[in-house]
Amino acid sequence: MYKALALQLNCQTVNSCNSRDESEVVMLQSIDRIERQITASINYVGRDTMLVVVPEHFLSGFPMSETLVEWRDKAALEIDGRIYEVISAMVQRLQIYFSGNVYEQDPHFPDLYFQTSFIIGPNGNVLLRYRQLNSMFAPTPHDVWAYYLEAYGYDAVFPVAKTNIGNLACIASEEILFPEVARSLAMRGAEVLLHSTSESGSPMLTQKNIAKLARATENMSYVVSANSGGLTGIAIPANSSDGGSKVVDYNGLVLAQAGYGESIVANADIDLNALRGFRQRPGMGNLLARQRFELYAESYAKHSFYPPNTLLADPVERTHFMKTQQAVIDKLKKEVF
Repeated sequence: MYKALALQLNCQTVNSCNSRDESEVVMLQSIDRIERQITASINYVGRDTMLVVVPEHFLSGFPMSETLVEWRDKAALEIDGRIYEVISAMVQRLQIYFSGNVYEQDPHFPDLYFQTSFIIGPNGNVLLRYRQLNSMFAPTPHDVWAYYLEAYGYDAVFPVAKTNIGNLACIASEEILFPEVARSLAMRGAEVLLHSTSESGSPMLTQKNIAKLARATENMSYVVSANSGGLTGIAIPANSSDGGSKVVDYNGLVLAQAGYGESIVANADIDLNALRGFRQRPGMGNLLARQRFELYAESYAKHSFYPPNTLLADPVERTHFMKTQQAVIDKLKKEVF
């Protein structure tokens, strides 16, 4: 048993930066602040805090008026670059498992970037990279599907890290609303789903909050969901994305939930023995053991909604994504709706 912390942080954006060097200064300052916050949090919550999850795009915020190329050059991290080196050194000093979400360059796709959730272990190594597969305004592996599979293979699409604190996997942001993502990770043994998000922290039972409970229940997994504690440096009101970080257990019960602002309140025990015992118990409640995937395989194989490979040509403007979705809607109006 150990503690997991969904650390609710203010995200300092880099939209106002005019160069890569300026952006990296902001990111490095953020990492320094986050290390101090994690250190203090562990001292307060307990040294058995072995897992810390931070929000979506915690080092940069998200693109607004920037083109794909401008955002790649300004905010997307290099896989072996300086920022990852600094994060790795921080994690080694803290001796934790650390998960976050960033925009990331890829040498196989130099004109693009991907939104990437990662896990770094106590030795400073990146244990996995999960590239967001469903995004409204950012490139995804599905948009270059043929080339992505050639570069990485299908096993890299849904990675799971087997560690001494359980089988860890990442879900990025809005993908908590796509049950196939969590299910594909659970098929591969995931026990703790790490969810970096930046969403409206409403007191209402939002779609995403419902989805967090559902993904935990249907996959018999813990969900550690870290939301922003506000966004600084852009014109959008700072607390539009704020609050509600939480830890959910494998029964869909919320073990801890933060209010608004920067917070360590969303911390709770992860009991692997209880989870594994629950998964090994026969009965109606063992939803994983009752899955009959063959029932659905043909439906998925025969239907295509949002098309793959739409970014195989030259780089496009961000309006491409809206136009592609509109074409999907028009097709569905004729065939499904």
